[in-house]
Amino acid sequence: MARKKERILTDAVQEPGPKLWSNCLRVGDTIYISGLTSRAADGVTILGADEYEQSRLIFSKMKAYVGAAGACMDDIVQMVIYLTDIRKNTLVWRAREEFFEGDYPTCALVEVSGLAKPEILVEISATAIAGCSPESNNAG
Repeated sequence: MARKKERILTDAVQEPGPKLWSNCLRVGDTIYISGLTSRAADGVTILGADEYEQSRLIFSKMKAYVGAAGACMDDIVQMVIYLTDIRKNTLVWRAREEFFEGDYPTCALVEVSGLAKPEILVEISATAIAGCSPESNNAG
């Protein structure tokens, strides 16, 4: 069966310029979310003073994307979290608890020496499978 690649858009997140990358793609039931940061709608300003605030903003963007793709946060099965200071991981975990229930996604936590701008402290990418969670199965 042929699978169509579909770019997912949401008004909640500023898309990158042409020929850069896609923030979210859906292929069949699989949803790929690129590394999201806490950039504001202007694409320049970084919101959130610490890892907790930035993570909350990122998870909010992620929720908008999975919703636009016809899925929910509990359909996320895998994440990669990039932190500039791994000692601040508990701030990310605190934010994550506000968006996930039940079985959490598999996850890699990676400390990096820097991200796209010095004020970006966290970047998170994710993969979801639409309809795989009990929440999705009970929604219909």
